[in-house]
Amino acid sequence: MKKIGFIDYYIDEWHANNYPRMIRESKLGGDFTVALAWEETSMPGRRPLDTWCKEEGVPKAESIEQVIAECDALVVLSPDNAERHEDLADLPLKSGKPVYVDKPIAPTLAAAKRLFDKAKAHNTPMMSSSALRFGSALNDALAGPLAGAKMHYVATEGPGEFHIYGIHQIEMMVMAVGVGATHVMQCVSGPVNHLIVRYADDRRASVILAPGFDFRVYAAYDGDKGLTLAGMDDFFPRFIDSMLEYFQTGVSVIDPKETLEIAAIIEAGLAALKTPDVWVPVPQV
Repeated sequence: MKKIGFIDYYIDEWHANNYPRMIRESKLGGDFTVALAWEETSMPGRRPLDTWCKEEGVPKAESIEQVIAECDALVVLSPDNAERHEDLADLPLKSGKPVYVDKPIAPTLAAAKRLFDKAKAHNTPMMSSSALRFGSALNDALAGPLAGAKMHYVATEGPGEFHIYGIHQIEMMVMAVGVGATHVMQCVSGPVNHLIVRYADDRRASVILAPGFDFRVYAAYDGDKGLTLAGMDDFFPRFIDSMLEYFQTGVSVIDPKETLEIAAIIEAGLAALKTPDVWVPVPQV
C-alpha cells in the first residue's frame, strides 16, 4: 500500500475534501491510501487541520517534513492559491518522490519554470494539470476525428472566474490547438469573461467563462470540418486514475511544454484583465 501525503495552504477546500474518497473509489484505490495531511495555515470559517483530519479520517502531520519522510507520493494542493505552490513544493521537489502540483501550476511562466528546474535538479518526478485534461470526450476526439488534423480555431467554455477556473478551459484548448500562442485579449461583459488567443500561424482560440456554462469544446479544422464536444462529466475519476498511475510509474503523461504554455497564457490573461480589449503578449516558453 503506497502512502500519499497532502500538503496544502489551507486543508478545508474542495479538492482536499474530495480527493480521499475519489482515491478510494479509483480502480487503483486498493494500492493507495491518504496517509498524512498538513496545512500551512487555518482560514477563518474553515475547519482547522485537527478537525479536518478527525472528520476525514486522515492522520495529521506535524510538519511538511513528516509528510515527505513518511509518504511515498506527495500532493501539493492549494488549488485556489497557485501563488503558494512554489513555496509549498520546495521541499517536496527536493525529495526524489513523485509530486503532483494541483492546478494551475503557477501564476507566471517564470515560477512554473523554476518548479520544473528544481524537480529536474533533484531528479524528482513532477506532474501538474487541470482534471479536465482527462475527460474522455476530448481525448477520444483527439485520438479519432481530430488526429493529425490542422486546427484553425478552438473554443472552450465553462463556469467560474478566470484566475481560478480559467486553467480548465485553457488546458483543454492547449490540448486541442497546441502551443505557440503569441498574444491574448480579454473581453469582459458583466459576469462573462472572453479570452481570445492569437498564434503566429493564424490559428485562433478562445476561452469563455460564464455563470451556468457547462464545459464544452468547439473545434474547426481543415476540410470545412467542425466538432462540438459536451458531456464532460467523467474527467475527475479519469484524472484520479491517471494521477495514481503516475505515482506508480513516476512518469507523467503530460508534455512539460504544454504545462509551461498554459502558465504563460494564464500570466498573459491575468495581465490582460487590467487592459480589456487590448492585445497583450504571451511570455515565450
